[in-house]
Amino acid sequence: MGFGKWIGGIVGFMAAGPLGALAGYAIGSMLENNDENNYSGGGYSGRTTYQDPAYGQRNSFLFSMLVMASYIIKADGKVMHSEMEFVRQFLRVNFGEAAVAEGNQILLNLFEQRKQMDANNPQAFKNTIYECGVQIKQNMGYEQRLQLLSFLAKIAQSDGNVCQAEIEALKEVALAMGLSAQEVESMLNLGGNTLEQAYKVLEIEPTATDDEVKKAYRKLALKHHPDRVATLGEDVKKAAEEKFQQINNAKEMIFKARGIK
Repeated sequence: MGFGKWIGGIVGFMAAGPLGALAGYAIGSMLENNDENNYSGGGYSGRTTYQDPAYGQRNSFLFSMLVMASYIIKADGKVMHSEMEFVRQFLRVNFGEAAVAEGNQILLNLFEQRKQMDANNPQAFKNTIYECGVQIKQNMGYEQRLQLLSFLAKIAQSDGNVCQAEIEALKEVALAMGLSAQEVESMLNLGGNTLEQAYKVLEIEPTATDDEVKKAYRKLALKHHPDRVATLGEDVKKAAEEKFQQINNAKEMIFKARGIK
């Protein structure tokens, strides 16, 4: 699958603002021979073959994931092979081998852009990431932002160790996108096998009453339901279904420990 069909050119809300500026650097070189796209100032403008709003939404989601992933991956000052491979495998499974090379190149371009931006101001790229998060908040639904955060948490976990710098980076990104630090903790504890982790998944304290546990689960199940991200494609929905099952597993662990029927 070629680049144009994978991310579909620079469309959707990523065509403007700080995401558009990063897209101009990270993607522009790949499309410079495509006369259907023209770069101008803070984003891309011009004709594109992909005008379906749902398609543009999906493309913006995917590019937003890569932008934020570039920040999380380098949060500890180094690029881990396992983290890069997690992203490559995600692209390979869902979009084919061509997307692997293209997605990998986008990440490398973003790393280089960060290096250039931070050469004059060490906070420059961090500030841009915050601005991208605000743009995502303004243009992407709450449930879709949660799924984006879920992918970022999995990238951070892919090397088997989430350091404090990565946790802080995840929380920075989450807050910029209008999400909470508590939701970051919930994502990082998905799939855990302890009661402590199960409570963190449900975003409650072990001292919560049984009614509060039930209420917390209902709230979590509602906002993480896979149908809420269905417009982003079957691959994203499948990932959401796996996350939903892990939430159910955490609930069952707590219910069993408390004897809740």
